[in-house]
Amino acid sequence: MRVLSIINQKGGVGKTTSVANIGAAMATSGLKVLLVDLDPQAHLSISFDRMPEPGDPSVYSMLTSGDSFADVMQPTSLPNLFVAPTNLDLTGVESELASEIGREGLLRLALLDLEKTEAAPDIVILDCPPSLGTLSLNALVASDSVLIPLQAEFFALQGMAQLLDVLERVKQRLNPSIELVGILIGLYSGQRNLSREVVEELRQHFGELVIDTHVRVNVKLAEAPSHGQTIFEYAPECSAADQFREIATELQNRLGLSAAPPTNAPEKSLAPEKELEAG
Repeated sequence: MRVLSIINQKGGVGKTTSVANIGAAMATSGLKVLLVDLDPQAHLSISFDRMPEPGDPSVYSMLTSGDSFADVMQPTSLPNLFVAPTNLDLTGVESELASEIGREGLLRLALLDLEKTEAAPDIVILDCPPSLGTLSLNALVASDSVLIPLQAEFFALQGMAQLLDVLERVKQRLNPSIELVGILIGLYSGQRNLSREVVEELRQHFGELVIDTHVRVNVKLAEAPSHGQTIFEYAPECSAADQFREIATELQNRLGLSAAPPTNAPEKSLAPEKELEAG
């Protein structure tokens, strides 16, 4: 069972969109995928229409009250794709766990228990909050791989030094097996010089760590969560679906994951796509 954190302490870089659609692409390829919502804003849970009521099993209750993944994880409308949702209660977890011994390893222990069960997925993808507090630390301690999403904009590298420093300290002190597996560029527009310049700069700094396929600006990709769907259900014919398939395939290769033949994968329509790109 592989565990992948998608993390950036900067908000608005497409973490949740990446988690949902990379996970969906892997699921349609035949992998069993679990998405875990570690963001107190609960956008991942909301986008799948799975946000628990207060007091119901959730990632919050798992970290604070001893619930297991078996209690928390729920199926989605896509075969092979499951979500461990959260709600706004998660906002209190930082203070509630402040005096807890070994608090940074709680998620790791829950995942180790899950791995021993028949419900264990092939890959767990963690949607991290836009901060580097207790929840993100739990994610990094539990993960063997990290993907960093960035916007194709002028401040793309802002905060990267801090995040990479945190990764290195986690590797040295808490999780020697963690590795940066890739950098994913989103909100990309090939019509803008700035987007191309940002990609060139990132490739100069990080080389092959930059994922080959970029996520382009796409109105359907922005609309899909409001319908409780991934791009593969909402608009499987649009270029964003193709992009996430390619990204998922590249990540599977980097992670050494081989997929079974796809089951019930949405058929791709030949209808023309309507894509919105920033000029």
